[in-house]
Amino acid sequence: MVAHMTWLRYIASKIDYSISLTWKTYRRGQIADTGLLDSVWKTLFQGKMTKILAADPTRVGVGDVVVLKDPMSIEKYLVRRLAAIEGYEMASIDEKDEPFVLERDQCWLLADNENLKTKQEAYDSRTFGPVSMIEIIGRVICCLRTVVDHGPVNNSHFSARKDLPVLEVELDVDEMAKIHKA
Repeated sequence: MVAHMTWLRYIASKIDYSISLTWKTYRRGQIADTGLLDSVWKTLFQGKMTKILAADPTRVGVGDVVVLKDPMSIEKYLVRRLAAIEGYEMASIDEKDEPFVLERDQCWLLADNENLKTKQEAYDSRTFGPVSMIEIIGRVICCLRTVVDHGPVNNSHFSARKDLPVLEVELDVDEMAKIHKA
């Protein structure tokens, strides 16, 4: 049984998510001023939160695992760790590469596979460069590899705290296992 405070935090997160997603859609020019309130209500009551918060520097933290459209193929999605956001200075171990600072709304994403050391091996920002924050779809909160190998993703402390009520209310391991087997 989920505690009352968890439900309240979940509802607050869902309202925050609805407003954030509507704002992101509005900034992309996909809805008009008159549709803002309708969009918030629709998002609020559409069911479970499948993506957490719109991706901007105040809602997604460095260290979070995120989902984004593949910059090289719009039909595919990538899951990568957010390594840096606007204002961070990026330097390479390759002396031929000049350091640079990430510009407004840019971020740097890295593959979590520690065995991939070079930019030729990794398919991340070392390959395709900085990505606009608006291309991030959401934050990954849970990973299901097998029925017995699953659990919350290791995100930043701030995000992990915000994700806890969503995990407690919406995470149904038995249902996830059924879907995974199918």
